[in-house]
Amino acid sequence: MKQKNKFDKWFLLSWKRFLFILIAFIIAVLLHNLIYGLGIYFGGRNFWGVGGDEPFFFIIATILIPLYFIICIVYSLIKKFSK
Repeated sequence: MKQKNKFDKWFLLSWKRFLFILIAFIIAVLLHNLIYGLGIYFGGRNFWGVGGDEPFFFIIATILIPLYFIICIVYSLIKKFSK
């Protein structure tokens, strides 16, 4: 049996990890929109976010999750074709 290293644990793409990334992306987008919508509702049209949480979820949804997904794809392809 082949021993997995810690990079395989975090970056080797599987269906389970793909679904986790997809669900995390959807949750981050929903939280971003929910917090922004609540801010507009309670703070008026000139509201820019609630205590910094709205930009936090925006950065997670638009930068961090897609970057992690791309890294997982590249790592998995390198791992597959290096054998």
